[in-house]
Amino acid sequence: MTPELIALTLAALLQVVQFTIYSLTAQRQVGTDYAASPRDEPRQLTGLAGRAQRAMNNHFEGLILFGIAVFVITASDQATPFTAACAWIYLGARVLYVPAYLYGWTPGRSLIWVAGFLATVLMLLAALL
Repeated sequence: MTPELIALTLAALLQVVQFTIYSLTAQRQVGTDYAASPRDEPRQLTGLAGRAQRAMNNHFEGLILFGIAVFVITASDQATPFTAACAWIYLGARVLYVPAYLYGWTPGRSLIWVAGFLATVLMLLAALL
């Protein structure tokens, strides 16, 4: 398996971890009865649960572009040490982004997000060259 595919797999597992954090914090906030209900009346999550939800959703968005970048690089057999480094930078940024968002690190959170986003864009551009 290429380094890019390993990073993508680990990023997907990170999403599982983020979903677990979100689920536990949200259930603690709204209670088990509401969590098990059909949730016909939505509740706004706040505090740690709200930040966990937003961080998880942000990773879903970033994971789409990163997945496309890894697919294009892998399918076109263009993996290089540069694209591998970009993949690891993306993964490292996403791992750091979780506590940065949960604990409100500013401006660190935004800088971490930019690092992951730029790594993805650079992978996409590398596929075109």
